[in-house]
Amino acid sequence: MKGPIVLIGIGEIARALARAFLRNEHPVFPVTRNMDIVEAARDVPDPLMVVVGVAERDFSATVESIPDSWRDRLVLIQNELLPHVWEAHSIENPTVLSVWFEKKKGIDTNPILPTPLFGPPAGVIAESLNAIDIPCEVMASPEDMMLQLVQKNVYIYTVNIAGLFLSDGTTTAALWVDHRQLVLDVANDAIDVQEAIIGQALSRDKLIDGLVKGLEGDPNHICKGRSAPARLERIIELADERNVEIKHIRSLAQQSA
Repeated sequence: MKGPIVLIGIGEIARALARAFLRNEHPVFPVTRNMDIVEAARDVPDPLMVVVGVAERDFSATVESIPDSWRDRLVLIQNELLPHVWEAHSIENPTVLSVWFEKKKGIDTNPILPTPLFGPPAGVIAESLNAIDIPCEVMASPEDMMLQLVQKNVYIYTVNIAGLFLSDGTTTAALWVDHRQLVLDVANDAIDVQEAIIGQALSRDKLIDGLVKGLEGDPNHICKGRSAPARLERIIELADERNVEIKHIRSLAQQSA
């Protein structure tokens, strides 16, 4: 039997991963919010990996509750990830995915771009995702993976924050065609914050090119999601902590106050 895989949380993305692992003949053990995670660790003492598939707001509390025996085999799939997020919880060398596929209730999995990933079991994850026709790419180094995480963060912040100030039905295609300057203003502010967090300058041209690929890869995606107001608050908090100006995002926030 292939190595067992634990899934903490059973959201739509985690469910897609569960299907991929099962297709690849790995037994999957879900851990829901109502289960005792310590007891679960006794039942599955030696998993191949432990996938943390909870919402961003639940990430910190969930990770803090994970038993020591599982902490060296974590797989993180949350949005807004960068090394400082897991380092704050003393997690070393996790496997990380920058998820570029959608899975919503009642809708088939929708790959937008290949999903980058890096970490010890990355090969198993890639093999599993390929088995259900989700394209992915194993990165060559932690540095390459970090840049992929930055790219996804820039996309998420830009789409969600810009969408807050447009009509509810604005799509990503319309965002780039009809509101290009807004996109560039928000994206450059988001890049400023990402650079401050990781402590290095980045290629803005490459990040903007990657943003456009994301927008064009899912042209009918509605920009304004439920998480958008919280993301606006978080990026301002991150900027405040690091003395980053983000004048365009702050101006938008003031307009809505």
